[in-house]
Amino acid sequence: MSGTYLVTGGAGYVGSVVAAHLLRAGHRVTVLDDLSTGFRRAVPKGAHFIEGRVQDAAAWVDPGYDAVLHFAAFSQVGESVQKPEKYWENNVGGTMSLLAAMRDAGVRTLVFSSTAATYGEPVHTPITESDPTAPTSPYGASKLAVDHMISGEAAAHGLGAVSLRYFNVAGAYGDQGERHDPESHLIPLVLQVAQGRREAVSVYGDDYPTPDGTCIRDYIHVADLAEAHLLALDAATPGEHLICNLGNGNGFSVREVIETVRRVTGHPVPEVAAPRRGGDPAVLVASAEAARTRLGWRPSRPDLAGIVADAWAFAQQMAEESAAGAGGPAAP
Repeated sequence: MSGTYLVTGGAGYVGSVVAAHLLRAGHRVTVLDDLSTGFRRAVPKGAHFIEGRVQDAAAWVDPGYDAVLHFAAFSQVGESVQKPEKYWENNVGGTMSLLAAMRDAGVRTLVFSSTAATYGEPVHTPITESDPTAPTSPYGASKLAVDHMISGEAAAHGLGAVSLRYFNVAGAYGDQGERHDPESHLIPLVLQVAQGRREAVSVYGDDYPTPDGTCIRDYIHVADLAEAHLLALDAATPGEHLICNLGNGNGFSVREVIETVRRVTGHPVPEVAAPRRGGDPAVLVASAEAARTRLGWRPSRPDLAGIVADAWAFAQQMAEESAAGAGGPAAP
């Protein structure tokens, strides 16, 4: 049965892929995005687009929507440390406006793009939903504040909500992929080295207590992530706020990612040693047992080489389009 959904932040990386999955499933989709970090070209064909701020959600949310999928957040950890007010105003204030608009319109289902950054330094690995939440950045704190807001809304006003917490999203889905500017995520940064757009990739610390000395992180394919959001719509129960981690259940080290990029692309990837970054735990891996049990979700694309290959194909497509627009040859 088809539904009608509002996707906030749907011109961003994850939001656009989720919007594409909703359309493919036969649903009607409206994307709301202010394009401050998203891209109009990322909005999938077939979606209705509104350029606007989530803080003004009262102007856009109406009783015709069956649910809202909420991705409209700033997500750069480093920037949040430098400009915490930006994250409180947008991530927390914007969501408060959205919840009020949904309440007034009678839209009682929400899927929220949360983050495993809400946990902070892990107590043990893999991280479970019952672990303590002690975020180490304003970004993580803002997402945790929203989760608390959603729990209160569910208890007091009957909202049915699911928060999905995940670490590192990667890969691509058709014309949707990572377009961050500036880029801060490892896989696209390493791919930029393979393309010749960067001289080398920095490895921040090679003396961690891991098999190869570099940090280990949990990577999830963006299409697997999108499928979890669609399952979450079906799992949302009035008056309940369900929180589920998403992840592969195992992790890959920085050096494994670099080696995989070399193998997939066939290009050299020079690396340079750099000091550890403050607050970087040795291992961050999420348990997805609750998602398997409550959502019926299981990642179908857990292979790192497949994730990198999809990201590489998208990066090459973007380079070719950029070169064609500039009237020059495609990037290597």
